[in-house]
Amino acid sequence: MTKRHLMTLRLVMLLGDGVAAWGVFLAVSLLRFEADPSAQWNVGIEISTAALLFAVMWVAVLWAVGLYRLRARWSLLGDVRDIAKATVVTLALTLSMLFLTHQDAVSRVFLAALFIAQPTVTVAGRGLLRFWFDQLRRRGANTNYMLVVGTGKLAQDFADRIEAHRGLGLRVVGHLTVPASRRPSASQFARTNGAERAAPIVSRPILGSVDELPIIFREMTIDEVAICLPPEAGHWLDAIVSIAAEEGKTVRVPSHPDEELLGHALVEEFDGYVLRSVIHDSHRDFELALKRILDILGAAVGLIMLSPILLAAALAVRIRDGSPVLFRQVRIGRHGRPFTIYKLRTMQPDADDRFNEVAASSDTKGAAFKMREDPRVTPLGRFLRSSSIDELPQLINVLKGEMSLVGPRPAPAREVDQYDMWHRRRLSMRPGITGLWQVRTRIDDHFDDRAQLDLQYIDQWTLWTDLTILARTVPALLAARGR
Repeated sequence: MTKRHLMTLRLVMLLGDGVAAWGVFLAVSLLRFEADPSAQWNVGIEISTAALLFAVMWVAVLWAVGLYRLRARWSLLGDVRDIAKATVVTLALTLSMLFLTHQDAVSRVFLAALFIAQPTVTVAGRGLLRFWFDQLRRRGANTNYMLVVGTGKLAQDFADRIEAHRGLGLRVVGHLTVPASRRPSASQFARTNGAERAAPIVSRPILGSVDELPIIFREMTIDEVAICLPPEAGHWLDAIVSIAAEEGKTVRVPSHPDEELLGHALVEEFDGYVLRSVIHDSHRDFELALKRILDILGAAVGLIMLSPILLAAALAVRIRDGSPVLFRQVRIGRHGRPFTIYKLRTMQPDADDRFNEVAASSDTKGAAFKMREDPRVTPLGRFLRSSSIDELPQLINVLKGEMSLVGPRPAPAREVDQYDMWHRRRLSMRPGITGLWQVRTRIDDHFDDRAQLDLQYIDQWTLWTDLTILARTVPALLAARGR
């Protein structure tokens, strides 16, 4: 359970520890050797290189002693104990390497100061980072929403334990009952009036029956589904997993260690439960965390470098077409989260109100609306669209965590409401400014074609894929095939 939700914290801690170790090494050398450390540095390598090697070794030892394990419960005392162990191991390795390379002239005062300062800084830094991360989650930042199937004691206890660990950022939105009268089919979720054999005992809202799962996915933001059923209702498991997986939802099945459920699933421990988790991209947690770091760095650099173009385009919109300069519209993001997207305005101010006038004239069949000669688009707007300059304000959405640099394009709610079930897996990944569709065609005759490309991207995604798409986006923009 904790692997998915704390992976970003894990990566930030790893990078933070490395940077801190590098900085501590240089700071101690500067204090010990005063103005010119290199003049008194008696090792045959540059002091900056030695600092980098020390940082790598420190992080590797922290990893080896388990300080990057993702624990459901964390204590400062536990970290202090493990960091002390890492300090002893790193000191032993350092002394061994100095002995083997005959570096007898290294300052003992320097080593003593280094191995006092380094663990002190690491303990303080990790404590502050965890406190900050926990406070963000407690305030609702990056909240994930869980739906619990079941209304018995297991469902209540598991939901309570999930929300007791507020640092996980998980909120239980409610429960579903399970009909007891028939065995389910993943392809035929028909509504029934059945109910669980036992009377519900849960304290959170009962949102309906499990038969309504696809409807609830459409109407609510759901990231995870926990299946907390009694043994006699176990025949529902495969159907629920199938429906949830179709939309890219994570499924958790809490069980006792002696139970054998979902033998193919990822097995994790959480607060006394053995969780069997079905995660469609469980093998990419670390890369997804790196993807977020790439998004933040890329969006920040992009805003700085492209700000002259963005400001010039905004000024042109203001002079040529008047206010407002920015177009704001609610779009549907990851797992159905609504957010406000930012673009430079390319249409008449009343474009949304006039949508019904052009809705039947879409050049793209299916759920998406695309029109080559949309009468609502201004002359300046056509240029901004063809060059994709109008999309630049979405770098702000990327920084806010609502979008990614690369991913499926976000759609307005009116389009998402028309999605077939298989289309909805587009929502399993954070939407992007550019994507596989933009570099392949940027024009399609049917929404299904775009959806297929988006699902291909989701299924085959790697960090290298994102870098490749970003590189291919530039010539695609220069070709000015957007609309």
